[in-house]
Amino acid sequence: MRQLLREWGPTLALATVFVLGVRTFAYAGYHVPSESMLPTLRVGDQFYAAKFAYGYSRFSGPVVLPFAEGKRFPEALPDRGDVVVVRLQGREEDLVKRVIGLPGDRVQVIAGVVHVNGEPARRRELARFGYREQEGGVAFVTEYAETLPGGQAEHRILERTDRGPADDTPEYAVPEGHVFLMGDNRDNSLDSRFLEQIGYIPVERVLGRADLIGFAWTGCTATDGLECPAGGWADRLFARIR
Repeated sequence: MRQLLREWGPTLALATVFVLGVRTFAYAGYHVPSESMLPTLRVGDQFYAAKFAYGYSRFSGPVVLPFAEGKRFPEALPDRGDVVVVRLQGREEDLVKRVIGLPGDRVQVIAGVVHVNGEPARRRELARFGYREQEGGVAFVTEYAETLPGGQAEHRILERTDRGPADDTPEYAVPEGHVFLMGDNRDNSLDSRFLEQIGYIPVERVLGRADLIGFAWTGCTATDGLECPAGGWADRLFARIR
């Protein structure tokens, strides 16, 4: 045993440092446990987040540092529309959502349409399809292409209805040092619209930008002529997250 430790100990130590360094400063892998980011991310997807995209905070490493509270090095903010991984406060679990509001923004949902600083998002209807819910039922939804105010890139969202409980909200004023997040599956997402459960996320708790799908799961069953989200697992393997 001692001989093995002498021979392999330095190699194992170096490998451990390398893995921790990559996960802290470069890329870290995450999996998708819920349907809240459909059609962008599906249940069972494995994806990789760029830890360097917005700088580093005390939450970036394998343990939370007891200093530099509220700081990022270098200081950087996500762009509106980025898909990010964050560390939830209180529950200390990781969550993946899309950035809708930045510090100082005013965000409101009116009849299902996101408004930022009084300007509505542009959206156009794409298709109707069904997806298999985790409980076993099939959800019938509409897919839209959405462009957020001040944003250039389109992304896809799902809406079951524009009259749901979170489709007409008060106006949210995003505090300094925080971001406002929503899931792309708008009527099946627990996100910043629910202030007591999720609320505004401190920027220091943003762990990275979701960049690449490493393993894709179809996670979908078409019924009654409705289509699943476009593309199978092979089409999405190593696809960029937008």
